Parts: sequence; C-alpha cells; structure tokens
Amino acid sequence: MSNVAASHHESSTAHDLAALQGSWVQIAFEENGSPDTPDTHGAPGAITTFEGQHFTVRALEGELLLEGDFTLDATTSPKSITWIDAMGTDKGKRLPASYKLEGDHFTFIAADEGMPRPLVFSTQMGHTMRGFVRRGL
Repeated sequence: MSNVAASHHESSTAHDLAALQGSWVQIAFEENGSPDTPDTHGAPGAITTFEGQHFTVRALEGELLLEGDFTLDATTSPKSITWIDAMGTDKGKRLPASYKLEGDHFTFIAADEGMPRPLVFSTQMGHTMRGFVRRGL
C-alpha cells in the first residue's frame, strides 16, 4: 500500500471511528431473514455505547446485555466492521459485518463466524442486522 493510499485508509477509518463514538439507541432489528425475531442480545430501546474500539449494550434499566471490541475499515465497499463479543454465545468469535454510517444513523449487518461478510443490507440465515439512531435526537 502506498503512503497516500495508507493515509486515505487511516483518515477515512479514523473519521468513521470518531463519528461512531457515543451512545446510540437501537431502532431496528432483523435476523435470519425475519424482522420480527426475538432479540437475544438486545432489548427494545437498548443503548449501545462506543468508546474507542470497545462497545457496550445496556437495557434501559442499565443491565449489561453485551460488550466487546470491534475494528472498522471504511475503505471497503460496503464499509466493513468486525465484531468480537466478550460475553455470551459468540464470546471470542470474529463476526464479519458491513456497515453504513450516515450522520446520526448507523446500520450494520453481521454474519455468523466462518461465513463471508454480508455485502447487501438484507438478512438471510446466519445474518443479523441492527439499526440505530444517535441518542438524544
């Protein structure tokens, strides 16, 4: 990778990482092709907070539902994110995902470990998609 390309990669990814920081409210959930599936890792109105490359998901009452780390790559098309949960059934697994970050709206679609990263924002078996709006809007 040339210095110019490496600089672009770092700056676009750093820009998205900075834009993602803070608290987000989950407003949409779809899993395995069904938008009405019970959410086993979240709750209605759950708050996801990003601090650096770490995330936490808490119920409105404050109960910790999920936490872990992630890495972004804003130079892929679509942009990619890899989730690594620190607890729960996916603890330690690398979950390949794609994301859209447009102002105060964030959406990602993740695949189960070992599956290819989803390239379209529509679920099928083994995919989970979540939509968020920045908290406070």
